[in-house]
Amino acid sequence: VQLQASGGGLVQAGGSLRLSCAASGRTFSRYGMGWFRQAPGKEREFLAVINWSGGSTGYSDSVKGRFTISRDNAKNTVYLQMNSLKPEDTAVYYCAASSAGWGRDSSAFDYWGQGTQVTVSS
Repeated sequence: VQLQASGGGLVQAGGSLRLSCAASGRTFSRYGMGWFRQAPGKEREFLAVINWSGGSTGYSDSVKGRFTISRDNAKNTVYLQMNSLKPEDTAVYYCAASSAGWGRDSSAFDYWGQGTQVTVSS
């Protein structure tokens, strides 16, 4: 699976962005999908995960209630809707695919996109 993340950019605090992650291949629906981020000087942080059907989702405490993960298997795409953005959300955001179908740690994910930069100004 090859993943291509997009949708990052510069936004003011309180604003919204929607990230997209397009996957190649016919087996997208077999994978659980996740979003992570990494800020300069910090470790990669789990944000959200969605199972193969979209019926189950999970979030980190830092984004729960503000971010929403979703997927469209017909379009081979997973999304991350980000609302009420804060300056501390500034990071490179990565999508990832898990053949195990679920996970909250980067070790559970087998394939990674290239990352998209999100910058939130105060």
